[in-house]
Amino acid sequence: MFESVGALFGAPWIYALVALSVLLDVFLPVLPSGVLVIAAATAAAAGSGAATGLVAHEVPDILALILSAATASVLGDLAAYRLAWRGGDRLDRAISRSRRLTHAQERLGGALARGGGALVVLARFAPAGRSVVSLIAGAAHRRARDFLPWSALAGLSWAAYSVALGYLGAHWLGATWLATGVSFVALFGAGAAAAYLMRRQPAQPT
Repeated sequence: MFESVGALFGAPWIYALVALSVLLDVFLPVLPSGVLVIAAATAAAAGSGAATGLVAHEVPDILALILSAATASVLGDLAAYRLAWRGGDRLDRAISRSRRLTHAQERLGGALARGGGALVVLARFAPAGRSVVSLIAGAAHRRARDFLPWSALAGLSWAAYSVALGYLGAHWLGATWLATGVSFVALFGAGAAAAYLMRRQPAQPT
């Protein structure tokens, strides 16, 4: 089944679709961008013959997926960061109306103020963590040169991890729905672990 799906996902537009999904999920965290990246990587592995151990041309496809997802991740972070930078009082009021965002701001503000770049990488894996950190970094007027390199590392790490899950799942378990399901569980597990570690960040001193 994945062989035929692989041909569909191998079309050039899949990279644009992946990029668009990753770009927009900084504003709409409900978008299944990680699921899409894994499915595309699994299908690319199946279509290239990687799942059967054959020598094929899967590397350009995998690298294109990583590049598309990572680039879109950084561009999305930058858009949210600039929006928050210019948001002013309007953004502050929006954050204050959300208990979740207010709590996250208290927890993450201190870490960002101390230049917690590793937190940006960690947040990329947590559900909505990327959105919160990008918005808080912009609202706090952190310098772009302090934020964007960590955003780039976060985007590349997340993209490489997600693509590797799909590719290796297909390679080890075959291009089956079981392989895809195991990859999804690993992605969500990493997100849960990242969310737990983020909650342990100290609150911002008042």
